[in-house]
Amino acid sequence: MKQALALLLVLGLLWLQPLPAAMAGPVDWHEVPSSVDGRQWWDAGSLRLNREGNLTVLSRFQPAPPADQPRNADGSEPRPPASDLYVMEIDCGQSLYRDTSINGIPQWGSTWQAPAEDDLISATIHASCEAGADLLAGF
Repeated sequence: MKQALALLLVLGLLWLQPLPAAMAGPVDWHEVPSSVDGRQWWDAGSLRLNREGNLTVLSRFQPAPPADQPRNADGSEPRPPASDLYVMEIDCGQSLYRDTSINGIPQWGSTWQAPAEDDLISATIHASCEAGADLLAGF
Protein backbone atom coordinates (compact mmCIF):
# COMPACT_ATOMS: atom_id res chain seq x y z
CA MET A 1 0.00 0.00 0.00
CA LYS A 2 2.80 2.42 0.91
CA GLN A 3 4.59 1.64 -2.34
CA ALA A 4 1.46 2.37 -4.36
CA LEU A 5 1.02 5.72 -2.60
CA ALA A 6 4.66 6.60 -3.16
CA LEU A 7 4.36 5.71 -6.84
CA LEU A 8 1.21 7.84 -7.19
CA LEU A 9 2.97 10.74 -5.47
CA VAL A 10 5.99 10.53 -7.80
CA LEU A 11 3.78 10.24 -10.88
CA GLY A 12 1.70 13.19 -9.70
CA LEU A 13 4.80 15.32 -9.20
CA LEU A 14 6.14 14.38 -12.62
CA TRP A 15 2.79 15.20 -14.20
CA LEU A 16 2.83 18.67 -12.64
CA GLN A 17 6.31 19.51 -13.92
CA PRO A 18 6.19 21.48 -17.20
CA LEU A 19 8.24 20.20 -20.07
CA PRO A 20 10.63 23.06 -20.96
CA ALA A 21 10.58 22.47 -24.71
CA ALA A 22 6.81 22.10 -24.78
CA MET A 23 6.14 25.20 -22.71
CA ALA A 24 8.26 27.63 -24.69
CA GLY A 25 7.42 28.54 -28.26
CA PRO A 26 10.06 28.42 -30.94
CA VAL A 27 12.27 31.49 -31.05
CA ASP A 28 13.45 32.45 -34.51
CA TRP A 29 15.28 35.79 -34.27
CA HIS A 30 16.01 37.67 -37.49
CA GLU A 31 18.22 40.74 -37.35
CA VAL A 32 17.45 43.70 -39.59
CA PRO A 33 20.36 45.83 -40.87
CA SER A 34 21.86 47.78 -37.97
CA SER A 35 21.92 51.57 -37.92
CA VAL A 36 23.63 54.31 -35.96
CA ASP A 37 20.80 53.93 -33.43
CA GLY A 38 21.66 50.30 -32.69
CA ARG A 39 20.47 46.81 -33.59
CA GLN A 40 17.01 45.24 -33.86
CA TRP A 41 15.66 41.72 -34.25
CA TRP A 42 12.17 40.32 -34.80
CA ASP A 43 11.00 36.82 -33.86
CA ALA A 44 9.41 34.92 -36.74
CA GLY A 45 8.12 32.33 -34.25
CA SER A 46 5.99 34.98 -32.56
CA LEU A 47 4.13 36.25 -35.64
CA ARG A 48 0.40 36.18 -34.96
CA LEU A 49 -2.73 37.71 -36.47
CA ASN A 50 -4.92 39.54 -33.95
CA ARG A 51 -8.70 40.05 -33.99
CA GLU A 52 -8.38 43.29 -35.90
CA GLY A 53 -6.44 41.60 -38.70
CA ASN A 54 -3.09 43.12 -37.75
CA LEU A 55 0.15 41.26 -37.19
CA THR A 56 1.77 41.10 -33.78
CA VAL A 57 5.45 40.29 -33.40
CA LEU A 58 8.04 40.18 -30.64
CA SER A 59 11.02 42.42 -31.35
CA ARG A 60 14.22 43.23 -29.52
CA PHE A 61 16.08 46.54 -29.67
CA GLN A 62 19.63 47.11 -28.49
CA PRO A 63 20.80 50.74 -28.55
CA ALA A 64 24.21 51.52 -29.97
CA PRO A 65 26.91 52.03 -27.35
CA PRO A 66 28.01 55.62 -26.84
CA ALA A 67 30.73 56.57 -29.31
CA ASP A 68 32.96 57.84 -26.50
CA GLN A 69 32.57 54.72 -24.35
CA PRO A 70 36.05 53.72 -23.10
CA ARG A 71 37.40 50.18 -23.16
CA ASN A 72 37.37 48.16 -19.97
CA ALA A 73 40.36 48.41 -17.63
CA ASP A 74 41.74 45.14 -19.03
CA GLY A 75 41.52 46.50 -22.60
CA SER A 76 38.53 44.41 -23.61
CA GLU A 77 35.45 45.76 -25.36
CA PRO A 78 32.80 47.11 -22.99
CA ARG A 79 29.62 45.14 -22.52
CA PRO A 80 26.94 46.15 -25.06
CA PRO A 81 23.92 48.05 -23.74
CA ALA A 82 20.99 45.98 -22.51
CA SER A 83 18.25 45.28 -25.01
CA ASP A 84 14.52 45.84 -24.59
CA LEU A 85 11.72 43.54 -25.71
CA TYR A 86 8.68 44.93 -27.51
CA VAL A 87 5.48 43.36 -28.71
CA MET A 88 4.57 45.35 -31.78
CA GLU A 89 1.18 45.44 -33.45
CA ILE A 90 1.65 46.20 -37.14
CA ASP A 91 -0.86 47.50 -39.67
CA CYS A 92 0.87 46.19 -42.78
CA GLY A 93 -1.51 47.95 -45.18
CA GLN A 94 -0.59 51.38 -43.83
CA SER A 95 2.94 50.60 -42.54
CA LEU A 96 2.01 51.73 -39.04
CA TYR A 97 2.91 50.21 -35.69
CA ARG A 98 2.26 50.53 -32.00
CA ASP A 99 4.02 48.94 -29.06
CA THR A 100 1.52 46.92 -27.04
CA SER A 101 4.10 45.72 -24.52
CA ILE A 102 7.58 46.88 -23.51
CA ASN A 103 9.68 44.49 -21.42
CA GLY A 104 6.50 42.62 -20.47
CA ILE A 105 4.61 45.73 -19.33
CA PRO A 106 1.37 46.32 -21.26
CA GLN A 107 1.15 49.66 -23.02
CA TRP A 108 -2.60 50.29 -22.75
CA GLY A 109 -3.87 52.90 -25.17
CA SER A 110 -0.68 53.10 -27.23
CA THR A 111 -1.18 55.09 -30.42
CA TRP A 112 -0.40 54.18 -34.00
CA GLN A 113 2.85 55.62 -35.29
CA ALA A 114 4.61 55.84 -38.62
CA PRO A 115 8.23 54.65 -38.54
CA ALA A 116 9.29 58.05 -39.93
CA GLU A 117 13.08 58.07 -40.32
CA ASP A 118 13.69 55.06 -38.04
CA ASP A 119 15.38 52.53 -40.31
CA LEU A 120 15.24 49.78 -37.69
CA ILE A 121 11.47 50.00 -37.23
CA SER A 122 10.89 50.36 -40.99
CA ALA A 123 12.94 47.24 -41.66
CA THR A 124 11.17 45.33 -38.87
CA ILE A 125 7.75 46.27 -40.25
CA HIS A 126 8.75 45.32 -43.79
CA ALA A 127 10.30 41.98 -42.81
CA SER A 128 7.45 41.05 -40.44
CA CYS A 129 4.74 41.90 -42.99
CA GLU A 130 6.57 39.94 -45.68
CA ALA A 131 6.93 36.91 -43.41
CA GLY A 132 3.30 37.19 -42.26
CA ALA A 133 1.81 37.50 -45.75
CA ASP A 134 0.20 34.04 -45.54
CA LEU A 135 -1.40 34.91 -42.19
CA LEU A 136 -2.74 38.19 -43.60
CA ALA A 137 -4.07 36.49 -46.75
CA GLY A 138 -6.22 34.18 -44.63
CA PHE A 139 -7.92 37.01 -42.74
